Amino acid sequence: MDDKNNLKPRVGVGVMVLKDNKVLLGQRHIDPEKADSELHGEGTWTMPGGKLDFQEGLKEAGIREVFEETGIKVKNLEIISVSNDVVPDNHFVTIGFLCNDFEGEAEVMEPDEITEWQWFGLNNLPFNIFSPSAKIIKNYLDKKIYQEN
Repeated sequence: MDDKNNLKPRVGVGVMVLKDNKVLLGQRHIDPEKADSELHGEGTWTMPGGKLDFQEGLKEAGIREVFEETGIKVKNLEIISVSNDVVPDNHFVTIGFLCNDFEGEAEVMEPDEITEWQWFGLNNLPFNIFSPSAKIIKNYLDKKIYQEN
C-alpha cells in the first residue's frame, strides 16, 4: 500500500506584514534541519507563518506565528489568499493574511530558523521567495484570493 494514501493535507498560515508598501520577509536558514520547512524552503525569504494548531482559529494562528517569529504584535488581519502548496512529500493549504496594523519592530526571535528580517518594496522583491509566500504576494498584487499556480 502506498504511504501517500495515509497522508492528508494540512493547514498553514502566512502573514504579509506590510508597511509603507514594503513587505517583511525573513531569511530561512540554509540548513534544512534548522530551516524547519516541510515544504523545503531552506535558504529562501519567507513571511512570518507556520502550521495551524489543533482547534486554533486561523487568525489566532497568524497572530501567534507573527509574534513568535518577530515579536510584532498584530492588531488586525485580513484574509487575502488561499493556495494549494504541494511538494513530493508534503501538502499544505496555506491561508494568507494581510497585516498593516501592528505594533513593534521585527526581531529575530528564532535564530536557528530565521537568520534575519528585512523590509522589501513590492517592486523590489528578492529572487528566492518561499513558494507559499510568493503566492500570497502574487494574489495580493493581482487582487485575487485564489489562483491555480
